[in-house]
Amino acid sequence: MKYLEHKGYTGTIEYSKEDKLLFGKVIGIRGLISYEGTTGSKLEKDFKEAVNEYLEDCKQRDIEPDKPFKGSFNVRIPARLHREAALKAIELNTSLNGLVTESIREIVAQGSFPKKSTSVLKKGSKTRVAAQRKVRPKK
Repeated sequence: MKYLEHKGYTGTIEYSKEDKLLFGKVIGIRGLISYEGTTGSKLEKDFKEAVNEYLEDCKQRDIEPDKPFKGSFNVRIPARLHREAALKAIELNTSLNGLVTESIREIVAQGSFPKKSTSVLKKGSKTRVAAQRKVRPKK
């Protein structure tokens, strides 16, 4: 999927077959900024106008606009993996943040998960596959 960019904001591009309409929303912020258009250029124009209107509205109301992708987010992982990652970071003489940053950077550059580290948990299933090994379900 490609994205639209304007003034640091990123927007999605989607298509409604029923309405024969392109539409999207700005991602990475709490508020909802949506836009639409019948052609790509009209979609992009409406996207830019929506972002500009949002910023102008924030200015008029004297509030700070949401900044997308601030570089900080919470991650919830199993305690055992947290421990293993922290120990690996120490071994590599880096911080846990450094380890996570480099791991994400590698995956983004590759465009997919590496085969060895892929984890799959099927919802409703008692079978878990992690790091290419089977883990027996608890009885």
